[in-house]
Amino acid sequence: MIKLRSKRFSRSSSKLNNGGNSIKGGAEKVCGGISTEIKWELRPGGMLVQKRDNGGSSEGEGMITIRVSTVSKWHDISIEATSTFGELKMILSLVTSLEPREQRVLFKGKEREDDEYLHMVGVRDKDKVLLLEDPATKERKLYGLAGTKPIGTPCRTISV
Repeated sequence: MIKLRSKRFSRSSSKLNNGGNSIKGGAEKVCGGISTEIKWELRPGGMLVQKRDNGGSSEGEGMITIRVSTVSKWHDISIEATSTFGELKMILSLVTSLEPREQRVLFKGKEREDDEYLHMVGVRDKDKVLLLEDPATKERKLYGLAGTKPIGTPCRTISV
């Protein structure tokens, strides 16, 4: 029989940094014989998490490239990862001839709303997004361009 021991983390006196968002704990992490101190951060919701290492963060780090595929073409769009699908539609309206209200944007098989954020849904660099024309506006354009009206609507009124 094998016994497993659980690791216990001891609480140490934690001190807040000058900024207030960073907390340094007494816990140490050993990587390849080198021990480093774990840095903690307090998120706005009150959750205490290990601080991310953004080594060498550059200004364009938040930019991602998305491949937007239509029925016959594809476009590579560079956009901030924290943008919304509504902002993506605005950029796509410049590239395509479709207005944002005429567009349907699908990611992972689901249509996305304009107020959803790309990074919250899981869109990452070099991901594929599908762009379709809204069928209702497509039908309205068809009737408007053909100059015909649907069956059952009068062309002229006759008064006697």
